[in-house]
Amino acid sequence: MTLLHVNANGCLWSPNDRDGPELDDLLAALPEEMPVPVLVHGFRYAPELAHRDPHRLILSHAESLADGDLPWPRHLGISKAGPDLAIAFGWNAHGSFWRARSEAARAGLALAALIVRIRARSPGRRVTVLAHSLGARVALSALPALSPGDIGRAILLFPAVLRAEAEMAMATGAGRTAEIVNVTSRENRLFDLCATFLASGGLRRPVGRGLAGQYPGWCDLRIDCPETLDHLRDLGFQIGGRDRHICHWSSYMRPGVFALYRALIAEAAALPLDRLVPQAPSLAPDLWPTPCDRVEIALN
Repeated sequence: MTLLHVNANGCLWSPNDRDGPELDDLLAALPEEMPVPVLVHGFRYAPELAHRDPHRLILSHAESLADGDLPWPRHLGISKAGPDLAIAFGWNAHGSFWRARSEAARAGLALAALIVRIRARSPGRRVTVLAHSLGARVALSALPALSPGDIGRAILLFPAVLRAEAEMAMATGAGRTAEIVNVTSRENRLFDLCATFLASGGLRRPVGRGLAGQYPGWCDLRIDCPETLDHLRDLGFQIGGRDRHICHWSSYMRPGVFALYRALIAEAAALPLDRLVPQAPSLAPDLWPTPCDRVEIALN
């Protein structure tokens, strides 16, 4: 799978490597049944800073990273050359939380412009998104600027987004047709609380708490729930259990999760959303058994 690196420049986008391959040429060579997954990093990364450049770090072809973080492309099965295509989307998320949060909204418009270009050059092409933390705000901020069907599916990894913001994005034309997988866990509840306090003074709820049942395309995937993990194992996805009480990165650091994410956003035949979570009545939000009860996920 070829990896194309691009960056948000204000509300527009541009290639990270001016001498690299052209998007239009890559799309022309891509089999029509293959989707184009766009990978969006979160807080603290910035293409302009060599020591925090996501294209050299989390969105790179590296086997491993010195700081112990995990590069996404290799684990999604993306090689330096191949018949498929994925896009690494860089944006300036460095500085304070408030600055990065504001920049995420602008970067969402740049992401929308990129997706519009893909859909115009390759009509009918499925575009999917994998986004972490404030990168989820980038993905949701793109929806108001898109048309129905422009984003086929997005996976939001521990999104640093307010529930009200997600509801507004889902009420748009593109939001009503998109499938959203909201990956959540108790490991992230402290970060949910901090992000909500910084963004709204604690007056709003985080989207990590869930929106299941409100939108037909929305799915809350609780990766710390034993029943959910058992169900995923029955589907062939062996995902490791929780080994930390507090962690903002386990949504992509857990063993086995990338096989699931690849099946959801990078395969020609995508895993149907209605197979992702068990349908047993015991998994309704108010009836989750320990350790997935309401007290444990109150901040999530």
